[in-house]
Amino acid sequence: MTDHIELLPIAREAVATAHRIIRSRMPHSVMAKGDRDMVTDVDLAVEDAVRGFLARETPEIGILGEERGRTGSTDDALWWALDPVDGTANLARGVPLCAVSLALVKGRNSVLAAIDLPFLGVHYTAAAGHGAFMGDERIRASETRVLSEAMISIGDFAVGADAEPKNRVRMALLALLGGQAQRIRMIGTAAIDLAWVAQGKLDASIILANEPWDTMAGVLLVREAGGLVLDQDDTPHTAASTATIAVCPGLRDTIMAALRQAHTDTGGRGG
Repeated sequence: MTDHIELLPIAREAVATAHRIIRSRMPHSVMAKGDRDMVTDVDLAVEDAVRGFLARETPEIGILGEERGRTGSTDDALWWALDPVDGTANLARGVPLCAVSLALVKGRNSVLAAIDLPFLGVHYTAAAGHGAFMGDERIRASETRVLSEAMISIGDFAVGADAEPKNRVRMALLALLGGQAQRIRMIGTAAIDLAWVAQGKLDASIILANEPWDTMAGVLLVREAGGLVLDQDDTPHTAASTATIAVCPGLRDTIMAALRQAHTDTGGRGG
């Protein structure tokens, strides 16, 4: 077993289970996890349901989820990375831009991906070596080569005790790219950012952080759609990377140069 595509139906059913829960109820409680970081009762209900399903279907594979941490096997040879609701702040406000993100990770790289956008009625899947799809339609990253024609998403600002130096880099990026790109967007969910780079709706997504539950499914989508996903040092992205920079091939040099310049201008660090 190399690409694990035989497990893709399980991944699809897992995110379909999450979809049904999210569409059946609105959040009744919002609880603080940290500085401007929150979890709702819907996040917890979705994670518990998906964990239960995966534990029954693939008991030999451990699960890393945003809300409940690591359970099951601790063998990193193969593990699920789950974000039950990516875009919790959006969901809590009634903004329909949120997603369920599930990846099967082998070591530090994804081999399967399933992302569902419950309020947009769209789902994405990918398997290593088999392409990326929206529903049954194969998707491709854009062919944009000129920054003035590019739509770029910037990830959320950092929160917490060390947010200020991290956000200086984000502000510098906004200044550098905002005056040159066609448009800058901040969508509030890494899963949608990455899915839309894979689909060519966005030409790049610059996320100066890397939580596996947020990123690992979308990373595979982008790569299988012909895009690139890099760390801040221009090396290929893995689960151990510090950032998640997804870009269509024609803008790689431009985006990475802007990131280097932002670091130089601020003496800061992303994260």
